[in-house]
Amino acid sequence: MRGKKTMEAEILKEAVEIARSRKWIAHSPLLPGDDQ
Repeated sequence: MRGKKTMEAEILKEAVEIARSRKWIAHSPLLPGDDQ
């Protein structure tokens, strides 16, 4: 069985990839400078 931290890291990585594919990160007002 894998460690909890490893699973959490993989879940975070997947979430980031999904967000990028849907352009959530680029449209986020919390991350200025991404719309260059």
